[in-house]
Amino acid sequence: MKGFFKHLLLTLVATLTLLTARADGEVSFEINTPLIVTAGEMFRVEFILTNGEIEDNSFKAPDFTGLEVLAGPTTSTSRSFQSINGVSSSKTTYTITYVVMAQAEGNITIAPAQVQTKGKTLTTKATPIEVVAQSAQSAQREQQAAAEQGTALQNQVAADDILLRLNLSSSNVYNGEPIRASLTLYTRASIAGFEDVKLPSFNGFWSQELPTDNYQTTRQTLDGKVYDTRIIKEYLLYPQQAGTITIEPADITAVAQVVMRTNRAFDPFFGGGAEVYNVPRKLTTGKVTVTVKSLPEGAPASFTGAVGSFSLAAIPPSSNLTANSAATYTIKISGTGNITFLQAPKLQLPSSFELYDVRTTESINSNTSGTTGYRQFEYPFIARSEGEYDIPAVEFSYFDPKKGEYVTLTTQALHLTVAPDTSAGANATTQIITSSAKEGVRQLGSDIRFIKMGSPTLTAITTPLLFSGKYFIILALIIAIFIASYIYLHRAIRDSKNTVLVKNRRANKVAIQRFHAAEKFMREENRHAFFEEMLRALWGYMSDKLNIPVANLTKENIREELLRRGCAADLAQHYTDIISRCDEAQYSPAETVHMGDVYSEGVNIVSRIESIIKR
Repeated sequence: MKGFFKHLLLTLVATLTLLTARADGEVSFEINTPLIVTAGEMFRVEFILTNGEIEDNSFKAPDFTGLEVLAGPTTSTSRSFQSINGVSSSKTTYTITYVVMAQAEGNITIAPAQVQTKGKTLTTKATPIEVVAQSAQSAQREQQAAAEQGTALQNQVAADDILLRLNLSSSNVYNGEPIRASLTLYTRASIAGFEDVKLPSFNGFWSQELPTDNYQTTRQTLDGKVYDTRIIKEYLLYPQQAGTITIEPADITAVAQVVMRTNRAFDPFFGGGAEVYNVPRKLTTGKVTVTVKSLPEGAPASFTGAVGSFSLAAIPPSSNLTANSAATYTIKISGTGNITFLQAPKLQLPSSFELYDVRTTESINSNTSGTTGYRQFEYPFIARSEGEYDIPAVEFSYFDPKKGEYVTLTTQALHLTVAPDTSAGANATTQIITSSAKEGVRQLGSDIRFIKMGSPTLTAITTPLLFSGKYFIILALIIAIFIASYIYLHRAIRDSKNTVLVKNRRANKVAIQRFHAAEKFMREENRHAFFEEMLRALWGYMSDKLNIPVANLTKENIREELLRRGCAADLAQHYTDIISRCDEAQYSPAETVHMGDVYSEGVNIVSRIESIIKR
């Protein structure tokens, strides 16, 4: 009983310490890895974030060039607490671990890793690693150990624990008949993510991707085993040719999470005793073949390639029209199938009718059951001659794959009565011709005029331009423009040869470009690059403006030249002071100089000097 109260008291003290502890210390992000390794040796690369939290999966791993990643990333968290004289402090550490191996001897550099925490972006240092050769016995032992661990990790995930399949709604269809293709993942293991995704190619098909946002993970039985299944991608395929079409395989590398026991003892407070490894598993659907049957022979003349199930509706114009009036004949085709490829049915009109371009409107929706909707065709025309006309029925034919036969739909024939155009003028020639004779007759109006007899006198309506007053004015303007262009080009060529003048004129422009680059580094909080670019801008501007090489520039001769060119002494001193502050901040670890202040002062002072020094 006494021991029980003792343990209870210790537990209460630990709990109070947890509740009253406060985070202390600076935030840091470092890399921990051996600097010398043996070729073929497995070792750990750890990225340690202290006193911070990884925000929104912001960790960006480096490119492990020259190293083979065997496992990882594995994230672990540890916390330590300390209480001195009633003041409690805590330390939180996030460790991201990779298990890697160097294959060949030489020098390898691990690039910086990056993470965001507390609104800041932290990076590790580029770390060089020397890979030395190993003895034959050591290499054999380590290769055997690596193979055993890799085999043990791979054995944790069975060959059929993760499967990738391309499921087709049908593999034997007619040309133009839609197929639903579902790229489905079957899993019996925990998946951390995917790599090297190669989606299938659908050569020989017209494909349309369907939305998969609403698909949920379901449970299905495959080959006697229960899997968690999820559709990754889903497509609607329309074959464009007959024969056997092969769909190239889809390839995906799934990263499975495997928990492996370690030799480290389990700590009831901090955990341990097991580690989580990421094991890549390459998946492929394999090649999938589809048999596409040709459409039967004997297709109707009105068949233009429609495959599916459709209906036909017509909106005819008014049966009573007036000559020279416009009207519209509308055809609407609705249903399910390859609506996107439907063509306008042929409408036969009398030759005295003027038919204009067909206007098409559509409403199409693609889903797992196929493509549904409608296409509407409007045939605008003008009846030019009065009479009685018969418009033949419009035919539309499609192939129904369920019935295996062609289906022809027709509209009703139309009889039109075209009345004379009462708005015609007095000069129009009225022709009384029967409707049967009007088919080949063109309307003749007042296109033949009276021919005047005798000897007409012709006079010019306008004065010719040649040798007129306008002619000489235009000629003088052309000569003046030529002379001005010659003078301008001559001066431009002369000035371009004067390198001192060119550099002087471009000094402000070049400085502004460098200030923009410095502003970019300032937004990225890259202090070293910011102050380096500011120094380049300030020194470069003075070199171009004063025609003094950068190597020969000093703060003293900058002040002297600025004074000699009319700048105030305090302005010249301020310019050199900004250069000194940039030099100091570039190599100082402490943030003694604010980037925003230096940037504003640098831009302002260059603008002031540019307005004073003009050459």
